[in-house]
Amino acid sequence: MNTLLRKILLVTLVCFITGVSFSQKNQIAKANKEFDRFSYIDAREIYLKVVEDGYKSAEIYQKLGDTYYWNSDYDNAAKWYSKLITEFPNEAEAEYYYRASQSLKSLKKYDEADKMMLGFAAKGGNGLLLKNFEKDPNYLKSIGLVSKAYILEKVSVNTDYSDFGPSFYGDNKLVYATSSNKSEGFRIYEWNQQPFLDLFMADIDEEGKLSNPRSLSKEINTTYHESSTSFSKDGKTVYFTRNNFINGKSGKDKDKTIRLKLYKATNNGDGKWGDIVELPFNSKEYSVAHPALSPDEKRLYFSSDMPGTIGMSDLWFVDIIGDNTYGVPVNLGDQINTEARESFPYISKEGNLYYATDGLAGLGGYDIYVTKLNEDGTTGDITNLGEPINSNQDDFGFVLNESKGLGYLSSNRDGEKGSIDDDIYRIQEKCVIELIGTVFDENSKELIPGAEVTLLDENNKVINTIIVGEDAAYNFTVECSTTYSVRGTHEDYKPNEKIVTTPDKTGQIVVPIPLQRKGCPPNDLGCILCLQPIFFDFDRYNIRPDAEIELAKILAAMVKYPQLIIDIESHTDSRGSFSYNDGLSEKRAQASRSWLISKGIASSRLTAKGYGERQLLNRCVMFGECGNEIGTYDCTQEQLNNIKCSDGIKCSEAEHQLNRRSMFLIQN
Repeated sequence: MNTLLRKILLVTLVCFITGVSFSQKNQIAKANKEFDRFSYIDAREIYLKVVEDGYKSAEIYQKLGDTYYWNSDYDNAAKWYSKLITEFPNEAEAEYYYRASQSLKSLKKYDEADKMMLGFAAKGGNGLLLKNFEKDPNYLKSIGLVSKAYILEKVSVNTDYSDFGPSFYGDNKLVYATSSNKSEGFRIYEWNQQPFLDLFMADIDEEGKLSNPRSLSKEINTTYHESSTSFSKDGKTVYFTRNNFINGKSGKDKDKTIRLKLYKATNNGDGKWGDIVELPFNSKEYSVAHPALSPDEKRLYFSSDMPGTIGMSDLWFVDIIGDNTYGVPVNLGDQINTEARESFPYISKEGNLYYATDGLAGLGGYDIYVTKLNEDGTTGDITNLGEPINSNQDDFGFVLNESKGLGYLSSNRDGEKGSIDDDIYRIQEKCVIELIGTVFDENSKELIPGAEVTLLDENNKVINTIIVGEDAAYNFTVECSTTYSVRGTHEDYKPNEKIVTTPDKTGQIVVPIPLQRKGCPPNDLGCILCLQPIFFDFDRYNIRPDAEIELAKILAAMVKYPQLIIDIESHTDSRGSFSYNDGLSEKRAQASRSWLISKGIASSRLTAKGYGERQLLNRCVMFGECGNEIGTYDCTQEQLNNIKCSDGIKCSEAEHQLNRRSMFLIQN
């Protein structure tokens, strides 16, 4: 074995692990909208004119607020939503409290926004928030196979020397190797001019920060190298790495090299470590290092270049049969091991194997990988943990409490001196949520390619906008414990918005965006203006106050657009005789026409006709002498003109009122 290889094996203690990178954000231009033949009719201007003329209703304020809200004019949106909530609190639905709050936040009026949110909650607004998500999303805690976002920070106990190889000792202590000049029997290691390594211990606070560094044990630390430990759950047993040195004597291989070995020590509760014994599968002819206990403590994993090794060093395991009794070492095989170096294994409580290797494609040097470890010793797919865990330098010695999303790793990424610059980093999982979904037609359920999906923050600021492809799917990465809006729009559909409050654990939330087709016939002025039906009381043709508000919209449109000529259609329900309803509907149509003429619209621009019960919107028909059910769905015109009906009625009052209506159609 050549000198270079020997040196590499000697310094196995001082270097190691992971990598992957990702980043992208697109900006996409909006598609041009086709000009509709009646798109010059601006509903917002009509609403404003109606309000200016003294008419008001919850519906007008809602529509006005929406026209500004969907165009991100939150100043005006807040104005009209506030009017809606102040003047028509009983008619304002929860979603308008939320939109009002969002609009106010955009204006930095946070106190007012908070009040709106109280109203939102009082109105049952929780139903608008997506609170539920899959109980077991695919993230690191459960399967360990998903790359995560982490925050890295150097720990305070790092020294000017090499610090690496952290391991958990109970719930509130971290043990690590350091070549600090405070180590036991301080000596300089000739090869790197650093002190020999000793094991130190530090306290872990609730945030994972370290303090109070001190020597682990005078009994364990010697004048040679000690590093990389693994503790039993009860804290009474520790496996650790040391040069071939015990009872004051060092051992060398045939090339006079001091190899690495695994040892076990016992703590009987007095705070001191004793009964230090060498593991029986060590040898002075090869190195065995970096122990890792399985969660059930029935197996010990380690790194070695013992005979049977595929590369320079491989991962192995032995069964722990009893006190100081072990099975035959088993190589983890070529699914894990490569022709290069595999080292620093760590097995989490959830059974995920983390380790360092420079034998797989990575960012450079040692990279950290993870795989699911099965009970039979086999492994699953291997995943590189990616940036920022991995860098273009050596990254290794990774340990993680997956339930807390808190761990530590070793890296020399911030230095230029190789292993001398090894430092320990605290890693904290950055909670992220993947928002995914599709945009589809609310009625047909067909996908809507080309729809625009916008992500907005809790202050209604646009974060990202995408145009969905043929699969109509979108994907946003967002933060945990945060409220967002996901807005879908398309030129042929009404906009829709979903409010999402993300959970406090990394995962995925599916937020479908159904859109309702606009569907207004080009000549239906009532549909274009979102006109409410002009209803009449039973057996009456006088204009009701609520109908007057709707007629005011027609009036404003006709004033603004003098070229409009309107056909007024009036309809009745099926109660009363057929001939009587013809006359009643004619009077209602003429009443609507007369109202508009009284407001200054030329009579030549208005026609009016009553259709009686000839065009019912539902099957609210009467019983009569010509058959069972008599109505426009069942009888000929001749039958309807001559029928004599009884008083049998099949529908509720609300259903009948749907048929008592007026429509306003633009003449071509």
